[in-house]
Amino acid sequence: MPFATGTVTVRSLDADTWELVDELVYQGRWQVFVVPKGFETDFATVPRLVTWLVPRFGAYTRAAVLHDWLCTAGIESGAVTSREADGIFRRVLRESGVPVLRRWLMWAGVRWGALASARRRAGWAASAPGVLAISAVAAPLVLPPAVVIVPGLVVYLLAERLIALVAPARPQEWVHRM
Repeated sequence: MPFATGTVTVRSLDADTWELVDELVYQGRWQVFVVPKGFETDFATVPRLVTWLVPRFGAYTRAAVLHDWLCTAGIESGAVTSREADGIFRRVLRESGVPVLRRWLMWAGVRWGALASARRRAGWAASAPGVLAISAVAAPLVLPPAVVIVPGLVVYLLAERLIALVAPARPQEWVHRM
């Protein structure tokens, strides 16, 4: 196993953000990366439209946390480029036992995501043929469910907003009694 520990211990910061309680150490063949205690992650950054296919956490959770760190501190420090971070992510997905189709879809997803970030965009053109090929293969698998899911999400969002007008959400108060 490429990680020094078999678990990721986190603490919830809010509905979407988690903080590592302990460091996460990845030991590759030639590289060692230490994601420090206190690092904030959202696990796998997956558009809501495809969480039916790739939930935010699973067998790839440690790979996703490492990738979040590589795409921030790793790039900022010069330890990796954006393209290298995504390649390491794909390799760690394989090492973590993620099935081949899912790991290539996840890799294509993070490469598409790199286009949205000026810091991560460099080197995208070199990956474009692979990303486009994988996207073409994935389209018949992903688009039909999306055609059903998008209208459902829109209806749900509208219902949620209408109900919020009548019954606004209040933060839950937790009371600890001894």
